[in-house]
Amino acid sequence: MAETINVGMVGYSFMGKSHSNAYRQVGHFFDLPVKPVLKAICGRTASAVSEAADEMGWEGYETDWKALIARDDIGLIDVSTPGDSHKEIAIAACEAGKHVICEKPLANSLDEAREMADAAKKAGVRTMTAYNYRRVPAVALAKQMIGEGILGEIYHWRAVYLQDWIMDPDFPLVWRLQKDKAGSGPHGDLNAHITDLARHLVGEIDEVVGMDATFIKERPLEEAGSDGLSASGSAKMGQVTVDDATLFLARFENGALGSFEATRFAGGRKNHNSFEINGSKGSVVFDLERMNELQYFNCNDDERLQGFRTVICNEASQPYNEAWWPSGHIIGWEHTFTHEVKDLLEAIDSGDDVMPDFADGVKTQAVLEAVSRSAEERSWIKVSEL
Repeated sequence: MAETINVGMVGYSFMGKSHSNAYRQVGHFFDLPVKPVLKAICGRTASAVSEAADEMGWEGYETDWKALIARDDIGLIDVSTPGDSHKEIAIAACEAGKHVICEKPLANSLDEAREMADAAKKAGVRTMTAYNYRRVPAVALAKQMIGEGILGEIYHWRAVYLQDWIMDPDFPLVWRLQKDKAGSGPHGDLNAHITDLARHLVGEIDEVVGMDATFIKERPLEEAGSDGLSASGSAKMGQVTVDDATLFLARFENGALGSFEATRFAGGRKNHNSFEINGSKGSVVFDLERMNELQYFNCNDDERLQGFRTVICNEASQPYNEAWWPSGHIIGWEHTFTHEVKDLLEAIDSGDDVMPDFADGVKTQAVLEAVSRSAEERSWIKVSEL
């Protein structure tokens, strides 16, 4: 029988629900050396966190994250809170000898992220920065193809992550629009994802040049008790202190060129995370809204038959799919978190590092910070100089 590890999670909103589902499901589909036990969830309000614990299958709850970390029966801490609290919680967990998974971006600044990585290294615990899109089967297949040389030398990366949920100027000033809590807008929220994917698939980024904009400078203050996309605003106004859109160009260390765009003002786009990679032998295209598909073009095909082919990523021979449904039966967004938890638990058992760990999360944070500095200074910035 597999061993167990007790999990304590801080935060229980959007990402908390996603992570909770992953912990509940992973042991039912993957043969794991270590299985998670949903031991305790943590939030500031006893009535709300108690209700969340019942709804999401947690055995108990705490209202103080320090008390959660101090518990002897907790072995893994999940940080699913806004970015302003990541550093303090994660470092305390590492120092207590707990393994840690932390939502992305790793922190609200590069200095904070480096402190977190240093604490993890000193403690010798397993860590993960929760960039779940690495674990979409189609993305994992693209990684295999690039590693096997199927695309040849990589020339281009172009990616967008587009949403439209704050286009209404009357949408309230939720925490994601406040720099002191979120660190940045779609840059840290969305560009973080496609930057991590670029580094994962193409390689490290050498230098960047970026620009950003805040289209709506003031919004109604959020009414107490409202949250997320359903938040409601009051009559009072507050300042938006993050970007509404950030775009940047990049030179990779291997010579490839890249373009990145993240915005919450792309009307009609709900969660459009897409990339295209062009190499000397072929190209691949991925779109999260069609996440079970990978488009592949082979430059060596007979020219009469050339064109992008659709590879349906539901075969047992493709990454992660052996655990799920018969061929042709699609999986969904929630499965990316299940795959994330699977890989983390296997690393905890083996003692091996699992990517992206905190040290790898620092590298993405450095690119994000270089872009922000570039937008401010209106110049190219070398990532290595930060």
